[in-house]
This record gives sequence, structure tokens and C-alpha cells, in this order.
Amino acid sequence: MQLSLEELRNLFKTLEAGGVAEFEYQDEKYRVKVGLARPPAVVAVPAPARSSPLGSPAPVAARAVDDDLVAVTSPFVGTFYRAPSPDLANFVEVGSVVRPGQALCIVEAMKLMNEIEAEISGTIVDILVENGKSVEYGQKLFTIRKS
Repeated sequence: MQLSLEELRNLFKTLEAGGVAEFEYQDEKYRVKVGLARPPAVVAVPAPARSSPLGSPAPVAARAVDDDLVAVTSPFVGTFYRAPSPDLANFVEVGSVVRPGQALCIVEAMKLMNEIEAEISGTIVDILVENGKSVEYGQKLFTIRKS
């Protein structure tokens, strides 16, 4: 299998235009698996349901649903890093105030370091992935309380 750089670019454009998140090709000599980058998705995260002391769900009226919480998810498969390098401070911590465009972390995919940025203003409520761990496409990385 011999692809020119232009053929490879055209393949990626075609996959992206078709909404394909992952592509895998294998023959006798080669195996190629690609996860395509997508903008980070921001989805609402409901607060967990509380249980009564007997273990049954609490009545609906007693559940706290917080519409101000959103999750930042991974746009592709890769490795999650909290800092730009091991000797530098983390991009954010729980309690950090963020604004749109501010870097939250890096997800390394196919040897490329991709900064994941905040799309909203708010405060980091939870960091859901450990530094250096693998993440999947769509996996929740952070919870942010909108401001």
C-alpha cells in the first residue's frame, strides 16, 4: 500500500465529510487505524439521583438537577494530559475559573498534541480523568459550572 500525501489528505477529508469518527484498514502487510479529531462536545450533565436510606430512589421532587453543569468530552481517542509538559503546572484545577478558548488539557492522538479548550465561561467542578490515562471518543473529561 503506497499512498501519496495528497491521497491521504483526500481520504481524511472524505471521512470527515461523511461524519466518520474512526477508520481502520488492514491487508497482508499493513494495518492503519485512525481516529479523526472533532471539536469538543459540550453536553448537560444532570446531578446524580439521591437515594433514600432504604436504597430506593428518592422521590422525583427531592432530586436536584443542576442545569448549570456541563461536561467537556474528548473529541477523539488518545492520551489525556493535564499540563503542557511534565515540568509545568496543570492547565486547570478544581475551582479554576475558565473562559471560552482557554486550554483545559491536552489529548495526544497519533503523536499530535491537541489542546482541548473551554467553550463556555465557568468554574471547574470536577476533573474526571487521571493524568496520562487513555480516553475514548466522547468520554467526559471535565465538569464545568456555567457562570
